[in-house]
Amino acid sequence: MMERQTSLLTAQQILNPIKRHCTKGSQGEASGSNAIVRYFRSIKWTPLPLSVGFALIAALGYKHASRRTKKEIQAENSMKAQEWQVNLYRKMPLKFVSRLWGKVNSFDLPVFMRTPMYKFYSWSFNCNLEEAAIQDLKHYKNLSEFFRRKLKPEVRPIDQSHSITSPADGRILHFGKVENSIVEQVKGVTYSLQGFLGPPTWMTSQGTETAESAPHTNNPTISDVEYHKKLLKNPENELYHCIIYLAPGDYHRFHSPASWCVRYRRHFPGELLSVNPGVARWIQGLFNFNERAVYYGDWENGFFSLTAVGATNVGSIHINFDRDLATNCGCQWPEGTYFDKAFETGIDVRKGENFGEFNLGSTIVLIFEAPKNFNFKIQGGQKIRFGQPMGCYRTSENTTESENL
Repeated sequence: MMERQTSLLTAQQILNPIKRHCTKGSQGEASGSNAIVRYFRSIKWTPLPLSVGFALIAALGYKHASRRTKKEIQAENSMKAQEWQVNLYRKMPLKFVSRLWGKVNSFDLPVFMRTPMYKFYSWSFNCNLEEAAIQDLKHYKNLSEFFRRKLKPEVRPIDQSHSITSPADGRILHFGKVENSIVEQVKGVTYSLQGFLGPPTWMTSQGTETAESAPHTNNPTISDVEYHKKLLKNPENELYHCIIYLAPGDYHRFHSPASWCVRYRRHFPGELLSVNPGVARWIQGLFNFNERAVYYGDWENGFFSLTAVGATNVGSIHINFDRDLATNCGCQWPEGTYFDKAFETGIDVRKGENFGEFNLGSTIVLIFEAPKNFNFKIQGGQKIRFGQPMGCYRTSENTTESENL
């Protein structure tokens, strides 16, 4: 009872000055209303630039989406989407929305708005601004530049004791051994490796650099088991995979997870469906629907590939050595269409070397060949940073496990 009286008294103490102000003089309530009107008229309203308004709305929307995603991750048994639901989702104008979002990102913000806007975004998505190579926020003219900001070299040391390191900051969606060319995008939800990578025509490429080819259609002609065997250069090895999801607040550049030679690129101009963990759990074969740039090559153990997958609001994928790649161009292509490009003599990339960047968070998929004693050093759902160890294998019988940790 005492607590209730105290709270009432406090409320009265707050409201009494307002009441006295509103009823001052002989005009009563009319005078009080006039006082309120005069107060609001005295406020100087300053219109915000359109780009700032769009950015604020987008930041609030992504904050809400990230909270919802956390709840979805906690749900162990979510319903799989039915075919009509997937078809309806794919009919949404997500490519147009993504191109519009890209234009909004490119609008230069007024200098006085840059610091508060980027700090608000960083607070919303837990970005660590202390890691940025350039910490003066006024330096970033627009949201796109801020998303793709460089980091200080010392904040992401590259682990040299493991065979594979993380190519990006993100969350491990799934990883493990590939069985008969069927890959899990999340636990219990799969997609076809042949549908994801397309036919293995890069194996017969002459190795001469060409302009992007005419469009082809991905129509599987061999069984998944035969396709799996074709990818392996050493039949004694296994195929492994790892999927890393980059959230909007993560560092948006991605790097080479190993030292390897890139020989071929295949661009699938597909959909731009969301790739957040909740949607990946909902839609079977999600990554086979989406636009993606697949880079094939080889490393010391055989086949190696890195795929940058597009997503809603992430229609822009840039690869440092492949300036011909143009994503989300607005053209409509039949499902399964792809464009190929071969690189003359191959392009050598070192572990940790900057490979490319997204305009916002998305997904990286690694598929590679390695000995049967390869071991992942990660866990599903784990947050990981670029350069941190992901896995290793023993190079000889004398190599101990501790030497690779």
